[in-house]
Amino acid sequence: ARAMLQLYSYFRSSAAYRLRIALHLKGLAFDTVPVHLLKGGGEQLQSAYRAINPAALVPALHIDADNDGTTLTQSLAIMEYLDETHPQPPLLPADALGRARVRALALTVACDIHPLNNLRVLTYLSGELQASGDARNAWARHWMALGFATLEQHLANDAATGLCCHGDTPTLADCCVVPQVFNARRFELDLAPYPTLVRIAEHCEALPAFIAAHPAQQPDAASIARPLPSTPTG
Repeated sequence: ARAMLQLYSYFRSSAAYRLRIALHLKGLAFDTVPVHLLKGGGEQLQSAYRAINPAALVPALHIDADNDGTTLTQSLAIMEYLDETHPQPPLLPADALGRARVRALALTVACDIHPLNNLRVLTYLSGELQASGDARNAWARHWMALGFATLEQHLANDAATGLCCHGDTPTLADCCVVPQVFNARRFELDLAPYPTLVRIAEHCEALPAFIAAHPAQQPDAASIARPLPSTPTG
């Protein structure tokens, strides 16, 4: 039987990865609908997918309810929706200050880091601006390093930091941080300056929900059994 939830996903998209983590943390069953960001010039750019998400980005989450479906976009908005509709286990702390801190950490990734190393930005750098592969990768590393330095300072100097970004259970912040650290490793960013960030990421990566959400575990990952292509994907 088809699950109530269909996730439009690309295995290596970090925005889709963060939503997969949240779905697994909530224990929600979903079907993956792969959208290949490189094949045929990018399936996300074709009219069939633009009808689902006009932004031509993944993820999108389709919810089937009594034959009347709706599609949600923007990973953080979807994760907050999941938290409101399936409160256990919570992705946000109970107190307003805690929620503000977790959201700030998550948004540092989602607004300040990720957009600047996303596929469409890197494609524009290579194509329109004719940046070399080295220059494009240096660009991605620069913005990651800047954001990671911010995260490290917030996490290392706050008693609210535990095994995870906020306390000892994963929150919205960890859902965002882990995929960005995965991305940083792909771009060969030196992670030595961010020991707290790396410690938290490694702790979370060993948890079942994070293992299940990992790019290597996705149904569309099998289509890339060869070495990674030189075009990184955000």
